[in-house]
Amino acid sequence: MGFYDYSVTDAQGNDFSMENYKGKVVLVVNTATGCGFTPHYKDIEDMYERFHDQGFEVLDIPCNQFAGQTPGTDEEIHEFCTLHYNTKFPQMKKSDVNGEGQLPIYQYLKSQKGFEGFGKGPKALAMNVMLKKIDKNFKTNPDIKWNFTKFVVDREGNVVARFEPTEDMKNVAACVEKLI
Repeated sequence: MGFYDYSVTDAQGNDFSMENYKGKVVLVVNTATGCGFTPHYKDIEDMYERFHDQGFEVLDIPCNQFAGQTPGTDEEIHEFCTLHYNTKFPQMKKSDVNGEGQLPIYQYLKSQKGFEGFGKGPKALAMNVMLKKIDKNFKTNPDIKWNFTKFVVDREGNVVARFEPTEDMKNVAACVEKLI
């Protein structure tokens, strides 16, 4: 199976097929409203406004698996994002990205691009220390480690990059821009 064979549930409870994204560049991101990385919404919205007319889409999947940082309903999450970050891209139903109840699309994405580390710097060091306490083997499994992990899918449905939340958003935008 490939990227276009999957579907997710949108915030209104409807089935949303990745077929809708054929021929487009897609940023898939698990989001949270109460996370230190929540300001990434601003950068993601900026990318959406900048590249949407050129075939760029955002697949925003709120997730509450990381320290309970997305406690609200789908409607409350949407209200938060539009009020604080003026987001215009659609949000999907709050879902799991790891474990038994994970969305099948996340199992696929992780099989295509595994975890390669948090990089360098204070945020990367903090994430390494925190995750070592949660999962001593976190470096060797492909699981999503935290909110705002991003996957970039090209116009042919290939998963071309995975960015951990510690990655500079300028690098994410540069990757997307190359594919536009």
